Amino acid sequence: MARPRFENVTAYIAAQPPAVRTRLKQVRSTIRKTVPDAEEMISYGIPAYKLRGRVLIYFAGFKNHYSIYPFSAALAKTLKNQIGAYEYNNKGTIRFPLDRPVPVRLVASIAKARAKDVLNRQLQTFR
Repeated sequence: MARPRFENVTAYIAAQPPAVRTRLKQVRSTIRKTVPDAEEMISYGIPAYKLRGRVLIYFAGFKNHYSIYPFSAALAKTLKNQIGAYEYNNKGTIRFPLDRPVPVRLVASIAKARAKDVLNRQLQTFR
């Protein structure tokens, strides 16, 4: 069965079950407030943000959780005091259960760290 195609992030979020929709709206709002210059789009069928032409962050909703990508081991080390019991793996994913409130500060920290990484990589490219 083909995955649905979404024209924009609003359509993606609207297509989710209510519990997922509520969490994704909060994640979206947090990312937009934290990195207002990021360009919102759908990439690989899920919400994504680019900053200065480079991928900043993705998020997606699932039956029992929502995830943010990419989430590296270096980022986990930097944010270890905020991560707590949230599940993350070495494939670049951090998962958040739907039965807990959105950890807005952690989501903002992830977005800030990713923005810093994107901008640092851009500076290295110009050197």
